[in-house]
Amino acid sequence: MMKKKIVVVGCGFAGLPFIKTLKKDAYDILLIDKVNHHQFQPLFYQVAASQIEPATISFPLRKIFQNRKDVRIRLARVESVDPIKNLIHTTIGDFSYDYLVIATGSRTNYFNNKEIEENSLSLKSTFQAMTIRNKILMSFEKLLYESDKESLYNIVIVGGGATGVELAGAFAEMKKDVLPKDFPNILSHNVNVYLLEGSDHTLSAMSPYAQKYSEKYLVSLGVKVKTGVFVKNYDGETVTLSNDETIRTRNVIWSAGVKGNTIKGIPEELILPSGRIKVNRLNNIEQLHNVYAVGDVAYMETDKYPKGHPQLANVAIGQAKNLAKNINRIEKNPDSKLHEYEYMNLGTMATVGRNKAVVDLPFVKFRGRFAWFVWMFLHLMLILSVRNKLVIFINWAWNYITKNSSLRLILADENSKHKD
Repeated sequence: MMKKKIVVVGCGFAGLPFIKTLKKDAYDILLIDKVNHHQFQPLFYQVAASQIEPATISFPLRKIFQNRKDVRIRLARVESVDPIKNLIHTTIGDFSYDYLVIATGSRTNYFNNKEIEENSLSLKSTFQAMTIRNKILMSFEKLLYESDKESLYNIVIVGGGATGVELAGAFAEMKKDVLPKDFPNILSHNVNVYLLEGSDHTLSAMSPYAQKYSEKYLVSLGVKVKTGVFVKNYDGETVTLSNDETIRTRNVIWSAGVKGNTIKGIPEELILPSGRIKVNRLNNIEQLHNVYAVGDVAYMETDKYPKGHPQLANVAIGQAKNLAKNINRIEKNPDSKLHEYEYMNLGTMATVGRNKAVVDLPFVKFRGRFAWFVWMFLHLMLILSVRNKLVIFINWAWNYITKNSSLRLILADENSKHKD
């Protein structure tokens, strides 16, 4: 009997647990991704701020699945899907499927502003984290010899969600603890870290308690927090705000929203303006009986979440595991009762720098040093390999004791025509 073909597009927080939960050797699994590694997104900001090494949060797919002979891996971009013929079209050819699972995640949302997209930096991959690290460190180097210093002194982060808050706190600590040692000829007190947020508070998706203390921590670190303002434009030199204020800067990091990475061929009426695909409680895309979407790209309405689930790792992992178990049930017995997905909110958290974090749990909220240790412990446990857990722990311990990591490498092609 031929094994059912399952094609999985994307190996992030949804794709990886989906494959791992499928019954081993029961299917012919094809994993398609545009990069050859799983990326631990919550710690991208630490790579960008030179706190940990890129390799510690990036896990080669072939290493992860080297003991799974039922999993084939192909590096490619998916161009479209043909749900009538059960085919997926990619940059390296066409593949047939019995089940298709779209776990493509999300990308940065620039809200159709091409100029901002061309001139700002994003933080949605390990490579982009390294690009930010290179750009910021190079700006510090240029401060030693360029005459126009104002635009180099300013670092602007757009978006006051967890990514923006954590990145702002990390750069503020770099300004305080690293710059005076590495660049004694730079006036570190002139370096400004701006955090711009369109809503009235940072961490708008968390509790008022978390919002209050995240802002308090940021201000204590010297971050210039501006809420209730939107970025109208950025031309590579000047940020223009909705209140007509301008900030001169060559360093803008955009984390103001995300958009689902949908695939051509999905009926347009099932795709929201946010790029998310409408699915039912089984993560099945409506109208397509054997095509599923999980994680950030999926939009599922429930009684508890009538406007869809938050785009969090816990949601992606939960949906992926539930779908894999349901497919296992179907293949064992087609008449099996399938389980609808229900999100259990385990809480949210964000760190704002050394000894500063906020944690929202369903039953309690807390902040400060203990919250910071809880944040570190839980993220460390989510790292895939024992080796990487150990390396990150050593880095964190060293940084905590010395306030001085040794990872500030500018890794760029010195002969590149596009050298910054």
